[in-house]
Order: sequence, then C-alpha cells, then structure tokens
Amino acid sequence: MDKVAIIGAGHVGATAAHVIAQRELADVVMVDIAAGVAKGKSIDKMQAMAIHGSHVTIEGTDDFSRIAGSAVVVVTAGFARGPGMSRADLLKKNAAVIESVIARVNEFAPESIIIMVTNPLDDMTTFAYGLSGRGRAGIFGMGGVLDSGRFTYFISQKMRVPPAAVDAMVIGAHGDAMIPLIELATVNGVPLRESLSRDDLEELAERTRRGGAEIISHLKTGSAYYGPGTGVAKMVEAVVRDTGEVLPACVYLTGEYGIDGAAIGVPARFGRAGMLEIVDVALTPTETAVLQQSAADVKAAVEALRAGRA
Repeated sequence: MDKVAIIGAGHVGATAAHVIAQRELADVVMVDIAAGVAKGKSIDKMQAMAIHGSHVTIEGTDDFSRIAGSAVVVVTAGFARGPGMSRADLLKKNAAVIESVIARVNEFAPESIIIMVTNPLDDMTTFAYGLSGRGRAGIFGMGGVLDSGRFTYFISQKMRVPPAAVDAMVIGAHGDAMIPLIELATVNGVPLRESLSRDDLEELAERTRRGGAEIISHLKTGSAYYGPGTGVAKMVEAVVRDTGEVLPACVYLTGEYGIDGAAIGVPARFGRAGMLEIVDVALTPTETAVLQQSAADVKAAVEALRAGRA
C-alpha cells in the first residue's frame, strides 16, 4: 500500500485524507503543527474506516519525520485570506509557510511527488517549484479539477442531467481569471453550445468563476472543503494508480501555450511518475490572451516576492 502525506489537517486536508482512505488509495499521515487536531481527526477517521471496512491506516501527528516513504505529499498548510488582506499580503504570509514545509518535505520525503493546494495556488505552486529541486513532473497544483467539477455541476443543473453526462473543463488561474472551456463542453457527447444560448453559456461560465464565493456567501464563515478535498483525492488517484488520466492542473510551463516561467492551469496527463505530459487544446484568441496574462501576473508576483525575501 502506498503512503500519502497531507501537510495541514484543516478542513481541506482532513477531507482529502478521508476520501483517499475511503477509496483505499493509500495509507495516510496527516501532519499539522496543532498535533492534537491532527491526532483527534485521525482517530475519528479510523473509526469511520472501521465502519466502512477499509484496509488503510490514517495517522495524525506533528512529527514531520513520519512522512518518510510517502509517494505523494499534499500541501494544504497556510493562512486563509482575511478581511482587509491583499493578495500580496496573503502571498507573503503563505510563502513563509511554504518555504518551511518544502524544506521539511525535501528532508524527509525527497522522492515524493508534491501536490500544492495552498492559496494563492498559481503563485504558491510557482514559488514552491523553485524551492523543491524537482522537475515540473514532480510538483504541481490542484485547482482545475475543483473548478471543472463546479462547471460540470452547474451545467448538469442547467441541462437537468446527471453530472456524469457532462464533459467539461476549466483551465487558467485558480481565481477570477479562470477559463471555463465553453466550446469544448459536451452533454451526452453533444456540444453544449448547440443546446444553450450565448447568454446562458456566459452565465454558466460566470457562475463557475464565482463558485467558491457562492459557497462562502451561504456559509457566512469558512469556505469550501468537500470539493477541494475530493479534487485532491482525484489527483492522488491518478498518480498512485498510474491512470494516465488527463486532468486540468497548475503546472510549471516552459514554452507551452506561449508561457515560460510560471505555473498555471492547463490540461496535463498524470501517472506514477507525476506529470507525464502537457496536453494541447485549441483555445480562442481571447482565452489565450487571458491565460498568458494570468501567467504573466503570477510570474511578476513571485519574482517580486523572491526579491523581497532576498
């Protein structure tokens, strides 16, 4: 049985651990500076697995050495954006966390594949890539799987079909500049644009961009975690089960899509060795421009961050 480490036992990390264990993808170790939180959640989850009949183990600890031997390390640790906090403030605050986490991962699990989840995702993945010493096959971010899940769900609602009947993908930055690929979306194999008006299509795209904010508006406090946690498990599955599946992910680009030196959401194939290849899809000129501008913004933000920490 493979081992997956999750750094950060908050809602997203704990949900990811639960889904990974329930699907018997790997044994799990959750690491958190709040040792009691990780330990308590691990006991609760193991009791749930006893009910479920799972064969995996879940451990909670504050001891980073317990990640040794992990095939995959998922990084969810970091601060949420608070009132009055700018994107730059969040980036600076979480950069310190990620710098420490990547150093410990390199120390105890140097052969592991790293999946980044900490926000702002594209910036943090680009920053962590430079720290990790791994090639881009070995470190990438989860964002597009979640955004695509939201897009798929909203389409299924609009078309009154099960989500399984929908094939839809979102690429680009994990945020307001994400790009729902409307022209490529299908329902039961039929292009979505043949069934809906342009206004309806744009409404679906805009709701997808606001997907996280919509959940927050109902919760009042806190944010989504079932979707993000399940998205993490989906990416873990592609790696540990060597599926070769194409998933949208935040990947460091070196010329693809006209982008060099930044991690941004694009379709890629995943397997045991991590990111196996970047997949090219046809984009409209507008989509290309948005993708390239998002990458340029990420690159500039990370370069400024690095300069400030030098």
